[in-house]
Amino acid sequence: MIYGLETLLTLFIALVSFIIVIAAQAYLSSTYKKGKEILSRSGLSGCEVARKILDSNGLSDVYVVQTEGILSDHYDPRRKVVRLSKDIFHGSTIAATAVAAHECGHAIQDKDGYMFMRIRSKIVPVVNLITYIGYIVLLISLFAGITGYLKISILLIAVTLVFQLVTLPVEFDASKRALNELNRLALTSPKEKELSEKVLKAAALTYVASLISIVLDLLRLVIMLNDRE
Repeated sequence: MIYGLETLLTLFIALVSFIIVIAAQAYLSSTYKKGKEILSRSGLSGCEVARKILDSNGLSDVYVVQTEGILSDHYDPRRKVVRLSKDIFHGSTIAATAVAAHECGHAIQDKDGYMFMRIRSKIVPVVNLITYIGYIVLLISLFAGITGYLKISILLIAVTLVFQLVTLPVEFDASKRALNELNRLALTSPKEKELSEKVLKAAALTYVASLISIVLDLLRLVIMLNDRE
């Protein structure tokens, strides 16, 4: 079977995108595993670390609760709740300390009115609506020809790209705040700080990889669209 130049290029872009995401996830898993194997000097669980950081920032009204899943940790700005997965909530490891502190970083962003977090919160409903409508139109466009399908796909990925561009600084800033809090409250030793930074950087790298992957997917679809028209 003979493939055209555009087809080979789109296949190559798809392969590179896949490799980038897998590599980032593998690095995160490896780094997280190391951090999960070492107990923190403080002996505090992720829940206790989160509580200390929140209380020291005047956020006693923010709850810390356990949630299901692995690495499903997140801060809910609407309900003012830090949700930590079981291993993080109960764990007294470097990884648990770093992840808990990171999520508290988001709570502090919320309190300070961090610009990119406010922007992300405002565009989430819009992104969800466009995505919902987009998928419905996408199903319809499957019966209208490949060009229509590609145009809708490009729109959906473009919306995702905008969201990721806003999310990236939010995640990096939360990690920066987390490390500052761990140092300020003496919750980590110098050696623990190094591994904590690696865990947080590995997590941030997955967002960078996701952003690159989205850009490459967008490029791939644009090439395919130009090839069809």
